[in-house]
Amino acid sequence: MSNFKQNDNSRNPLGESVEYVNQYKPSLLYGISRKDKRQELGIGAKLPFHGVDMWNAYELGWLNDKGLPHVAIGEFYIPANSLNIIESKSFKLYLNSLNQTRFKDAQSLSDTLQEDLSKIVGCGLKILIRDVDCESEFGCFEGECIDHQDIEISQYDYLPSLLKLESSKVKGSENKEDVIEEKLFSHLLKSNCLITNQPDWGSVFIQYKGHKICHEALLKYLVSFRSHNEFHEQCVERIFMDIQQYCQPEELTVYARYTRRGGLDINPWRSNSNKMMDNSRLARQ
Repeated sequence: MSNFKQNDNSRNPLGESVEYVNQYKPSLLYGISRKDKRQELGIGAKLPFHGVDMWNAYELGWLNDKGLPHVAIGEFYIPANSLNIIESKSFKLYLNSLNQTRFKDAQSLSDTLQEDLSKIVGCGLKILIRDVDCESEFGCFEGECIDHQDIEISQYDYLPSLLKLESSKVKGSENKEDVIEEKLFSHLLKSNCLITNQPDWGSVFIQYKGHKICHEALLKYLVSFRSHNEFHEQCVERIFMDIQQYCQPEELTVYARYTRRGGLDINPWRSNSNKMMDNSRLARQ
């Protein structure tokens, strides 16, 4: 089991040249506290949302007890109320360390993953190991794509004040006739890794109930993340909090599907309603 020390930056492999180990080594895992970024966003101990970070591992491999290699797709569901996130490169290195490691069966592997990852994130998590022969179809977001508007954009640095409602009606109006429900999405989300500055590409789904959000303003806001440096989970929580602040919907769900890097993709969703999201990958994934 890992001798895990939270946020010991000397152990963070991101941006560093590292050796790829192919024998089980849980100490490769590195956790990053959610607390600091949430404090920056004004999020206290009582979260204004619930949700999950969905990780998909497309390069999961191990040996059975006779030495025969097995491959699978791993799905990892980390609750939004966990203490920590997993640094993605450390996760990749850890999964690589299973490649030449023997496990009795897939359940034994799953039990090991549960023990190691729970210690890093600070709570239990859901783990599924799927056969690579399972049927899989690309999904798509429901609702209206806002990417094809004929608008001019020049702001590529994060600017939350771009967000606004469609009308000049005062936010929080009690006129229920003006309250709508919308499902919107964009494939133009791009931010950069907080440490390496490498681009992170994603699609984002936004469902809300409230006064109508200006689609032009929303797209300009999402594009303004183009030069922003932050981890996937943090970007989604920032989008959630910004929309809450500037548009004040009664209900809000934000869900992002990011393209994979190193065989892993991360797909966080946050909601203050009973909306649930499934783990259906998009065409770019």
